[in-house]
Amino acid sequence: MSKPELIVMAAGIGSRYGGLKQIEPIGPGGEIILDYSIYDAKQAGFGKIIFVINQKIERAFRERIDQTIGQHCATAYAYQELENLPDGFEVPPDRQKPWGTGHAVLSCKDQVDTTFAVINADDFYGRTAFQALGSYLQNSMDRKEICDFCMVGYNLENTLTEHGHVARGVCKVDQEGRLIEVRERTHIQKFNGNVKYTENGETWIEIPGDSLVSLNLWGFTPVMFAELEERFAHFMSENRGNLLAAEFFLPEVVNQLIDENKATVQVLQTQERWFGVTYQEDKIRVKNAVQELILQGDYPRQLWG
Repeated sequence: MSKPELIVMAAGIGSRYGGLKQIEPIGPGGEIILDYSIYDAKQAGFGKIIFVINQKIERAFRERIDQTIGQHCATAYAYQELENLPDGFEVPPDRQKPWGTGHAVLSCKDQVDTTFAVINADDFYGRTAFQALGSYLQNSMDRKEICDFCMVGYNLENTLTEHGHVARGVCKVDQEGRLIEVRERTHIQKFNGNVKYTENGETWIEIPGDSLVSLNLWGFTPVMFAELEERFAHFMSENRGNLLAAEFFLPEVVNQLIDENKATVQVLQTQERWFGVTYQEDKIRVKNAVQELILQGDYPRQLWG
């Protein structure tokens, strides 16, 4: 059986961070968060790495990746461009934002023909998360017309920043540990020890800190590409009047497949703590966390040395 592959969604523009956070150095040797994710994925048995980027960031991103990760892993690039649309559709003149995470993964349909995982480029997921994901994907097998997917689930309180709000997919899981639903909450924040979310910027609703959430750490079989392609065309048709702002989210496709009994999604729970650079103020915390993991022996000081 071939090794599972890894799709890295790296085409974001980092509007809240104010720069290209995907290549922001946070390790003692200038390592970026993605260096640690790929290192963990390689140790967990993953093969080729496919980076989803766009032309605006290509030069800076490839210069950084090719001299480190590219020297130790098989890599490829896929391009998430606004113009990559089904026949009959055009990009609205004022549209700037990418079409969403579902479109990012769809951009890789000609690059992947085996089981694969999906991650964000700027999230630190933790070693055991990749171990659980890699182990599941190496044995994953679709049954008749039901896809065999998986997702790594985190405790919400382990995924927050002290410096503002985050977006998380809040999950419902059945007694067998399978995903029932993931609902995107785009504005979750800590307030004096409590965690709350808002949908309108005015009313805040408390949410338990031990709620299970998704950080876009998914595992799929190749049939997912056909589902994404079909559903993206439907998404474009449904949103003809809102193409300036509409986004094609990966979790929404997963929800649809679950509702239609076309997929099961096993939730692999982890106690790992998330680190990320959503805001400039997060960088010090991430650097300190990485240094602590190095002192514990989880990573060598010079990661690729």
